[in-house]
Amino acid sequence: MRKSMPWASLFLFAAVAVGRADRAVAAAEPVPPHETFTVESAPAPAQDARDQFFATLKGLCGARFEGAMTFPADGQHEFAGKRLVAHVASCSDDEVRVPFQVGEDRSRTWVFSRTAGGLQLKHDHRHADGTPDEVTMYGGLASATGTPLEQSFPADAYTAKLIPAAVTNVWTVSLSADGTSLTYHLERDARPRFTAVLERKPAQEAEKE
Repeated sequence: MRKSMPWASLFLFAAVAVGRADRAVAAAEPVPPHETFTVESAPAPAQDARDQFFATLKGLCGARFEGAMTFPADGQHEFAGKRLVAHVASCSDDEVRVPFQVGEDRSRTWVFSRTAGGLQLKHDHRHADGTPDEVTMYGGLASATGTPLEQSFPADAYTAKLIPAAVTNVWTVSLSADGTSLTYHLERDARPRFTAVLERKPAQEAEKE
């Protein structure tokens, strides 16, 4: 009489057969492609108007602007009737120096600087031998209300201490969109005190000076 297969062997045989069948089905099914994800980069932050103004001014390096005082118009100001010249003479990534000549007086320089506190304007006054004047380096940091072509600089604490009467001073420097004119304006106690309008000189004329 033929002996029957033990139950344990039957279960083992069935498990092996099922496993082979599952593997065969899995091999026959198409493998879905891997999902791909597109990571969108965050938009670059908008450049601050103060940085844009500084970049524009730096881009004018070498330019000379010439003009005259337009306010006050009573002829009593010490700058009245004198030729005014601003020369964008020295430029780096953090500083632009603009000597400001009044007639034959070359003692003044506007210094625009990028500092940790923001864009700064200082007035550097020196004697003919290069030594600093007693009243020098006054100015302040640009306010947050400016544009890429115009920035205003309220007097800082150093200025208020150096020149108490200038505590409310606000200096505003404006550039035309085409870079052909520069306006320097000073207010005190929210009233106009001085304005100069300067026009860019052709390169050929500027090189002769």
